[in-house]
Amino acid sequence: MCDLPSHANEAGVSSVSRRRLLGGAGAVALGAGLAAAGGTASAAAAPAANANANANGNGNGNGAKHRTRLVLLGTGGGPIVLSGHRNGIATAVVYEDKVYVVDLGHGAPLQLYRSGLLGDPSDLGKVRGIFFTHMHSDHVAEWPALYATGPVNGRLRNPQDRIHVFGPGDRPVPARVFPPTRPEPEPVNPGGPISGISEMTRCLRPAFAADFEDRIRDSNMVDPDAMFALHDIDISPYWTVDASGIPPRLPAGTRIPVWRDGDVTITATLVDHRPTAPAFAFRFDTPDGSVVVSGDTGPSENLIDLAKDTDYLVHEVIDPRYVDQMVATLPEATQAPVRQHLLESHTTIEQVGRDVAERAGARNLVLTHMVPMNNPVSRWRTAQKGYGGKLIVGEDLMELGVGKRRR
Repeated sequence: MCDLPSHANEAGVSSVSRRRLLGGAGAVALGAGLAAAGGTASAAAAPAANANANANGNGNGNGAKHRTRLVLLGTGGGPIVLSGHRNGIATAVVYEDKVYVVDLGHGAPLQLYRSGLLGDPSDLGKVRGIFFTHMHSDHVAEWPALYATGPVNGRLRNPQDRIHVFGPGDRPVPARVFPPTRPEPEPVNPGGPISGISEMTRCLRPAFAADFEDRIRDSNMVDPDAMFALHDIDISPYWTVDASGIPPRLPAGTRIPVWRDGDVTITATLVDHRPTAPAFAFRFDTPDGSVVVSGDTGPSENLIDLAKDTDYLVHEVIDPRYVDQMVATLPEATQAPVRQHLLESHTTIEQVGRDVAERAGARNLVLTHMVPMNNPVSRWRTAQKGYGGKLIVGEDLMELGVGKRRR
């Protein structure tokens, strides 16, 4: 169990039904700096969210006619929220009526319902799998909500057929302190693990104990653990995470097996979101084609291998102009480490097309996890330079077809 008071100890676009209820203090200087820098870009210049994708001439509105589809549930990079028109990061890959979701950022459950992917009335049981790229709050923020309320919002076709949830395991050592001259901070969870997805979920049971006891006893609610099956992705054959969090270069062609669900095969690789580790990119292969979702990463040779000749590379992106603006607002002592983190562990506008998508031979590059989320689309379009494929600036609820259309 999780001993929450002591901070420790291991424990072992359709309308939404009215029954749908889904719905930390970081460094003050950093938060203030992000907000201040965000204010320099015009929120009015950012495009309005556009369901079914015809946004800016980049997408298509007929993804529903394809057997395999890519649906962008949320395209904003976080955790600072600078715009109301982009939800937190979340991406869905759909094959027939099976839904696979990568990450659950701010607003992801409601976006999943709004997308129409769950049917009418909505049924969370259509989700086959959830995949977390890494354990940062802007990627897992809505997992507690979905775990707690999922049993009253979904019907499993077979009681044995749970929703499978995959993500990082516990981290064996904390991240390095930067700069190295800074004093070592106290552990956040003294004596306990640096939680991966399974351990995080175990801690949700005592956190929601009052709600679960009431609903299981009074309303015969299904226990959440009977709905979700948790899996820590095993990386032991490839790497033991160290304090630097810089993953090894895997042998060319290496794909970490994650899951095969009938005609859908999901594989992964290790990407460089230093010092956060492990961090994954995922590849989804169906009979119609492939989709690769980068997660958060700097330019990564492992990712380029995973995305070789993919139909869609869905990749994060950061604007270095924004980084410079934001860093200038911070206290001098924090400027260098913040700038280094943002530019080493993310991929810039100039890099994402030229250095990643072009080298991977990706047919389409879809920008997501955009930082700042209120940048004008014209700025994101400059990622086309050096890339010969089709650039798509992602919008929330944009839907893109993979392979041939169904008649």
